[in-house]
Amino acid sequence: MGTGRTLRKESHVRPCKTPAGKARRSKAQRARLVKFGMKAEDVQHMGDEEVRVLVQRPSVVKKLVAKKAS
Repeated sequence: MGTGRTLRKESHVRPCKTPAGKARRSKAQRARLVKFGMKAEDVQHMGDEEVRVLVQRPSVVKKLVAKKAS
């Protein structure tokens, strides 16, 4: 691993997050929730933060889907 100038300029090493990238990630996360079994209409009405939390816990999503189904 090098120790050159590019590794010392920390703020210039990481790329900036763009709104298009954020929208792409959000869309992918919503699609993931639909694949877990949630209804697309329910996922569409959720906020981005709630979607992010549920994607991190697939077992919780599966329990919610099973609870609504019964």
